[in-house]
This record gives sequence, structure tokens and C-alpha cells, in this order.
Amino acid sequence: MSDNRIVVYKGPGEVAIEATDYPKLELPDDVVNGMGIKRKAPHAVILKIVTTNICGSDQHMVRGRTTAPVGQTLGHEITGEVVEVGDDVLFLEEGDICSVPFNIACGRCRMCMERKTGVCLNVNPARPGAAYGYVDMGGWMGGQAEYVMVPFADFNLLKFPDRDQAMEKILDLTMLSDIFPTGYHGAYSAGVTTGSTVYVAGAGPVGLAAAHAAQLLGASVVIVGDMVGERLDQARSFGCETVNLAESDDLPGMIEDILGEPEVDAAVDAVGFEARGHGKDAGEQPARVLNDVMEVTRVGASLGIPGLYVTGDPGGVDEEAKVGSLRVRLGLGWAKSHTFTTGQCPVKRYNRGLMMSILHDKAQIAKAVNATVISLDEAPEGYQKFDQGAATKYVIDPHNVTGQAA
Repeated sequence: MSDNRIVVYKGPGEVAIEATDYPKLELPDDVVNGMGIKRKAPHAVILKIVTTNICGSDQHMVRGRTTAPVGQTLGHEITGEVVEVGDDVLFLEEGDICSVPFNIACGRCRMCMERKTGVCLNVNPARPGAAYGYVDMGGWMGGQAEYVMVPFADFNLLKFPDRDQAMEKILDLTMLSDIFPTGYHGAYSAGVTTGSTVYVAGAGPVGLAAAHAAQLLGASVVIVGDMVGERLDQARSFGCETVNLAESDDLPGMIEDILGEPEVDAAVDAVGFEARGHGKDAGEQPARVLNDVMEVTRVGASLGIPGLYVTGDPGGVDEEAKVGSLRVRLGLGWAKSHTFTTGQCPVKRYNRGLMMSILHDKAQIAKAVNATVISLDEAPEGYQKFDQGAATKYVIDPHNVTGQAA
């Protein structure tokens, strides 16, 4: 029964919209067979997608820079309306508008009990942690679709307290599924606090979210580095300082020009494994940003690393990079007594507080990341523009509920 449509990876540089079955209250084959648990999921709900966003992590797959197979469904940034409720769901009902953390978590295992929902032990037989529509993340269907199934719904979903208020602020609230908590996690784990000077590497949506989060946390100066002028313009639009790494290889010097000293109190890597060297014609250097942030962050400080690093990269620049082995100057970080925080953001640790910041006008994340609504049919074009460096966070509205989609 093809009563659903979904974005599918068709090979490097190509996605398509395909018909698929309407979701059932059942767990995917990978989880059922690999974990030895029941298929039926009375703890789940079906959501009608309100908004679902294109993420830089999706773009890694679409570029062919992961081991994602052709046919991989896409989309892990999901906001939706509950339209079907399993018998064991106690605290949600049809009509509720909810944010879906991109981490799929059971709410029962040791990691979930310790608030480490990014590495839940019961949702992916391949490794701890799972996500919707992502390679090696448990076989869960993607959310760039019209409908999606969400398991362990009472635990996973963040219900918005007022439907009308939520729809008024939906372009901000849609960022709660991933990039706002992820950016906040990067800034928070880097130790950003009142008066901090901060360097954020990367002016894509996660980098811009980290910069805005650093401002919320009280930073005195936030410097954003990138090689795309349009993205740096977007960072300046909400009060950040910027450095254009296409123009110079002297990052400490550019920071000194802004701060009067070549180091910052905290730094965030929002780039990940597709990092490039500095200068107009610089090639890919996958460890460059990690080494940069160690170089420009003061001794005894912390580094937040929400940028994605993978264990399999078919397009890696050398054999080591293809398996995620990078030439990181760990001795420099050790000598400077740096603290590193890596891995998936545990979204549930932050999303309720960030929701309240949005609802009470303390955060304007949609403005910071230049949220732009498109239809589901426009998703392939959105992927192309995003890959070309557009300073835009593309928000897919499959049912035109915002009134802004084509």
C-alpha cells in the first residue's frame, strides 16, 4: 500500500522522491532480528510530518562519502502531528504536535538512564545509537517523508504545550530535532559561559546554531570561520565576528586581529571529516579543523566536537582517512590539557530547555540559520543548493501546513 512518499538516496549526488508503504506500528527488521526483540510496537506512534529538515549529515551520504547503500531512505530532523497511537502509549494523543529527537532511544537501557540517549543500547544491533534514515543506524525509515513511525514515543517525543503557539514558531521549533541541541551541545561541552571568547569552525547550519547557542550561554565574542562568503554574511547577520579561511592560512593571526590575542577560551568543530585546508585552492585535509581548534584554544580549555566523523569514508583522501584514522595532533591537545567532547548530541538533554527559550522569545534559531521552507518535491533541488554552499537551512513541508512551501 503506497500511501506515503519519502526521499531516497539514489547514488552520489542524487536523491529522488519515491512511493513507499504507510508506516506500521512495528520495529524494523534490523532491530528485530539483530536484537531479538518483538516486532510489534504498541509503544510507538505514527506522525504526519509537519516539517523535516535537510541536514549536513544527510549531505555526507548524498555525496557518497559514507557506506550508505543506494535506496537508503533519508531524514532524521522531524517534527510532526500524532495521527495514530499504540495501545501502550500513555501520555500522547492524536493531534499533539511534537519534536522528534534524531537519536532513537529505548528509555530503558543503562545509557538512556544516564541521559546518554545518543548511544542507546537497544535500538541498533550494529553499534550503540540509532537515528532515522541514516546508514548503519539500525534500519529505521527516514523522516523526509509524509508519515513516519516513532518508537518508544512516551520517552522520545517532546510535545509542544500549545498547538497554535507551536505553529506560529514552527520554523524555530523544527530545529529542536537536531541542529539547535547539537550546536548547543558543542558550545556547552566547550565550556562556553558568561564572557567567553569562542571560535566556531564552520558556518553551516550546525555551526550557526553553535554560534547562536554560544551567545545564549553568555559569550562576549563569537568568531565563526568558513570559506564561503555567503555563509559568513549569515553569521554576521546575528552579531558574530567572522574569519574567511579562503583568504588566509593564518587563523591565529586573524583571531588576534579581532581579540588582541591569538587564542580563544572555547572552540567548536562544526565541520567534521570533510574538512579542507585554508586558502583559495586548498584541498581536503580531514584533520585540519581538529588541529586548528587545538591550536587556537587556550590551555586548560575544552573543545566541543559535534562535527561528524565516520568509520567508513569511500571518498577519503588516503587509506587511513577511508577508515576514519586521521592525523590529529593529539600531543598538542595533551600538552595544552584540553578536554574533548565528541559523538552524537544527546538531544533529550537539551531540547526541552531550548524549546522554552524559543517559546519565550529568548532564541531566534530560524533567523540565525536562515530557515527556508520547500516542498517535498523540491527536496532534490534543496540538496543540490545546500551542497553548493547555500547559506540556508532547508525545511521540507510535505503537507504545506506552514503555508510557505511551493
